[in-house]
Amino acid sequence: MSETEGFSLIELTFAIGLTAFCLLTLFAMLPLALKIQQASIQQSTASAICSHIAADLSAALRLPPGVRSKQFNLRARWTESETADVLYFAKDGTFLPGSTNAREVPADAVFRATVTYLRPSTETTSLADISITWPAKVDPAAGGVPSGKVGTFAAINR
Repeated sequence: MSETEGFSLIELTFAIGLTAFCLLTLFAMLPLALKIQQASIQQSTASAICSHIAADLSAALRLPPGVRSKQFNLRARWTESETADVLYFAKDGTFLPGSTNAREVPADAVFRATVTYLRPSTETTSLADISITWPAKVDPAAGGVPSGKVGTFAAINR
């Protein structure tokens, strides 16, 4: 008589149960991973928006007084202003033209950029605080709590 080798029913049941447990754990982590990925994309987009605004402010300092920046319609000489500029951006980070200091948030806006001009500026350096928040409909200045925020401090040399 030869003895056949193989798995018993108990071993097979245990192996299937262990595999099912591992797969359940893996599938349970997918929604969290997707949420983290989405937050990472939003933070990266907001950081890129900050960089673009700082570059536009730097270019705007070379414009004559009273002229606004070409890309985002920001003030060229912000020492004359007491108020912050507010801009709106779409999901992919593109600027929504005509949204500078708009009274109503554009329907397709995802990001709100607030450029606060800091005093005192000197003859050689102007200071700005750039804050990007999302969703755009939440106004932190009015006490709203955004789901995400990225900010930077820009020192623009003349």
